[in-house]
Amino acid sequence: MSKRNGMTRRELLKGAATAALATAFPAVIPSSALGDRDRPAPSERLAMGFVGVGGQGSGDMGGFLGFPQVQGVAVCDVDKNHRDRAKNAVDGRNKDQGCKAYGDYRELVTRPDIDVVFCATPDHWHAIVTIEAMRNGKDVYCEKPESLTIHEAQLMRDTARKYGRVFSGGSQRVWGDYNWFHRMVRGGAIGEVQHAYVNVGGPPDEMLQPAQPVPEGMDWDMWIGPAPWRPYNKAFHPFNWRGCRDFSGGQTTDWGAHTFGGAMFACNVHETGPVEIRLPDGKDFKQATAVFANGLQIHHGGGWGGIISFEGTKGRIGEQDRNRPAPDIYIPNYKGAGDIFGDFLHCVRTRERPFRDIGIGARTLTVCHLFNIAYWLKRSLKWDPVKEEIVGDPEAARWLSRPKRAPWTI
Repeated sequence: MSKRNGMTRRELLKGAATAALATAFPAVIPSSALGDRDRPAPSERLAMGFVGVGGQGSGDMGGFLGFPQVQGVAVCDVDKNHRDRAKNAVDGRNKDQGCKAYGDYRELVTRPDIDVVFCATPDHWHAIVTIEAMRNGKDVYCEKPESLTIHEAQLMRDTARKYGRVFSGGSQRVWGDYNWFHRMVRGGAIGEVQHAYVNVGGPPDEMLQPAQPVPEGMDWDMWIGPAPWRPYNKAFHPFNWRGCRDFSGGQTTDWGAHTFGGAMFACNVHETGPVEIRLPDGKDFKQATAVFANGLQIHHGGGWGGIISFEGTKGRIGEQDRNRPAPDIYIPNYKGAGDIFGDFLHCVRTRERPFRDIGIGARTLTVCHLFNIAYWLKRSLKWDPVKEEIVGDPEAARWLSRPKRAPWTI
């Protein structure tokens, strides 16, 4: 919320209204122009457009519309059923018919009246949509996993920095679900942490499927977008595309964005990267493992107590230990009010970096993607966390990016 001489625009507007009423020519100012407790004045609202409004996107859109400062003005989806349903939801909330519905994200992200773009497309579209939005002056909230490749994550971060945009990833579980672990590990309850274990699924495969008729109202060519073309099959849309390598990093990146992100944050390595990805060798490494410069090892699998667990010099903790009181320490987390959505909206106003800033998201996804590359090539990898590149393996380095189907480029 901008301020001038200690007053918000809303306060200035109300002051002007009061002065006008005191003159010999009283002005009538509608309450909608001034705002109220439940609905800020127009000058204090954030015009928001939503790209990808089926499934998770629909739920997240409803979450954002629950904030009084958010004014939904546009929705976009390649599935007409999804976008019509989303437009009706926004219009119902706004009590008008002003929300525009698009089948092409470019019509939305280039609108000059939109402040914020939300993206919940399939993963292979995330980078193109969000980078184009930032180039057009929009702040961005993007569902996890933010990228299909390591190079995309780097470009998203670098674009946010170049254009001074606020970019939050959507890994709400990192703090919302795992903050007890963060206080235990950072507070020294298990001594110096040595190992973290992340129990999530693995990488996707090619997922070849026979052709089926494209549903009415579905723009399948646009849904494929930058990915290699393949015929429509209901196995892909609306959700199971996560099992296909062309569209997603599988569970390694999907739940991994939450869980590797949570493990890295607890161990305070969320702003760096590993030096090595080791595949199981039957001796020192029983699971695929990300090894960090400080000796920390984050294992893919092998945990004993739920989805993440930790081992240190003075003990270990898992999900079954949550009845233990955590050290009373403060760890910086969400700003503003309202969990990860509120954190993002607060940072849009203040221009701070949000809790799941894209720089941190890129570091998390680097670990997830490196695991997948090691699995696909069936060999361990060395990584330079400063230069952010694979060391001494040109074949593996080619997996840092993917070719995109014309005409889609970044």
